Amino acid sequence: MSTRNLTLMTDLYELTMMQGYFETNSNETVVFDAFYRKNPCGNGYAIAAGLEQVIEYIENLHFSAEDIEYLRSLGIFHEPFLEYLKGFHFEGDIYAIPEGSVMFPHEPMLKVIAPVMQAQLVETAILTILNHQSLIATKSARVVHAARGDGIMEFGLRRAQGADAGIYGARAAMIAGCVGTSNVLAGQMFDVPVKGTHAHSWIMSFPDEYTAFKKYSELYPNACLLLVDTYDTLRSGVPNAIRVFQEMRAAGQELKGYGIRLDSGDLAYMSKKARKMLDEAGFEDAIISASSDLDEYLIDSLKTQGAAITSWGVGTNMITSKDCPAFGGVYKLAAVLDEAAGEFIPKIKLSENTDKITNPGNKKILRIYDKETGKIRADLICLADEEYDSEKDLVIFDPIETWKKTKIKGGTYTLRDLLVPVFHSGKCVYTSPKVMEIRDYCTREKNTLWPESLRLTNPHDVYVDLSDKLFAIKSELLEQMGRAALAK
Repeated sequence: MSTRNLTLMTDLYELTMMQGYFETNSNETVVFDAFYRKNPCGNGYAIAAGLEQVIEYIENLHFSAEDIEYLRSLGIFHEPFLEYLKGFHFEGDIYAIPEGSVMFPHEPMLKVIAPVMQAQLVETAILTILNHQSLIATKSARVVHAARGDGIMEFGLRRAQGADAGIYGARAAMIAGCVGTSNVLAGQMFDVPVKGTHAHSWIMSFPDEYTAFKKYSELYPNACLLLVDTYDTLRSGVPNAIRVFQEMRAAGQELKGYGIRLDSGDLAYMSKKARKMLDEAGFEDAIISASSDLDEYLIDSLKTQGAAITSWGVGTNMITSKDCPAFGGVYKLAAVLDEAAGEFIPKIKLSENTDKITNPGNKKILRIYDKETGKIRADLICLADEEYDSEKDLVIFDPIETWKKTKIKGGTYTLRDLLVPVFHSGKCVYTSPKVMEIRDYCTREKNTLWPESLRLTNPHDVYVDLSDKLFAIKSELLEQMGRAALAK
């Protein structure tokens, strides 16, 4: 992505609004929040992903001569505006939740503070990148959780909605906890493990199954994972695999990273039968891997049934987030700078749908942890200049059902500011960790959730509350809007 100019990867109305701001000399500094309203996949949380690609996009943001000529050909942009675009670059500030973090609805996963023309242009690309990777990371985290410590291999490239979805979906899946991907280009780009076995066509291209297994074992003696269901899993595949393993052992070959893969049939029944056959033949440490349209619900069911599977290859359902194909992130104006007063004026969007009313102002997110367990108690959205003392009692309340209040005793909790500086005055001030480092961080982040929030169905919602000052500002803006409506 860093080598591609994606400046025109935007909706047309971003550019028409930019021209409108340009021609009316309206380029105030504004605050935009990127956030989402509902956790995907029925989950109790989401995983932040895609920030590195947002950084690459912003750093490479410019209008080439070809871009300008194309915009001119549309016949809707005026020459002074096109001339302005020739020297365009991003000059604002960006704050974001780090990749791999757990996050919750309505809190800014990314905040842009910039002149309105710049802040408006970057909307579409930011949402495209964050929505996709955060969706796949969240889905993958569910699959990883269902496997209860077993390894999950990402096998979805051929079913992804295009090359970019396959590449960056694999990246997001690795962040969420997968142990490897079949996507070789993703492995090269992001320095993550690549894994795979062989296809049914390998078996079918030889005179018989045993010969195919034998040749594969000679080629890959340290990663001999044999696909056993081409013909008859229990009467042919597993016995032939055992025969090959016996011959490898007899030849003095150290057996490691070896085993079988099941890709069809009743995986619980087949795996238990295969486990018994392998154990009786003296191959107790042989891996039993499974694929076959897996998702978190099927893996959880198979684990509950006692399936003897310890490695899972997951493709279509994870790389496409098949049951929840969109993340739903939005990008909304939250404040406009009053240069004379030197302060941000909060802005709010109303809606008949209460859930779509935005939180105004220049904000930050404080995560409240239980000091003893390290688990998340709640998130508190507050104004950027608010400060709290964790040694003092803290009362938080639900911003919708305001009678629901909780007092957290001083000294029993810690606070962390989730939004970190990414760009300052157009310059990147953040260094993205490597994907495998983000993966380790994500594992630690998921461990801060209570078990009730990790349930695959009906998870407990983590509280996302507003500070007293922010709630008062929001309430006053709503009152003002209501009074103005009545006065008409």
